[in-house]
Amino acid sequence: MKFTLRYTGIRVRDMDKAIQFYTKILGMNLLGRFESKANKGEFAEVISKGMKHPLELNWYADDSPVAGKYRKGDELDHLAFEVGNLDKALTYLEKKGYPTVLGPMETKSSRWAYVKDPDGIWIEPFEIKKKGR
Repeated sequence: MKFTLRYTGIRVRDMDKAIQFYTKILGMNLLGRFESKANKGEFAEVISKGMKHPLELNWYADDSPVAGKYRKGDELDHLAFEVGNLDKALTYLEKKGYPTVLGPMETKSSRWAYVKDPDGIWIEPFEIKKKGR
């Protein structure tokens, strides 16, 4: 089973301030900002010029299924790995002792779910949908 690290997600408390910091202060480009109904929050992707590994900024409402107490400076939100087939990846992870803890969820272009690593870090296997699916 192939897992390819594609981006890193961090949790933020104020999306506007976070976007301003990463774009205006650090010079990253904003790729997009999106509502996440399934997670009761929103996310934005920023990327450094000439790079392929974006940083995902995640904000969650207090009643989000993925929001816990925020610990300033301590919040690696999740690591995302692209997989060829989400269902097969989730079955593989389940057999290895890492069950799905949230999802699967989907948009028009992708499907994803979450498992937790041995230390409780959220791992997001995701699949880019093929056209016609």
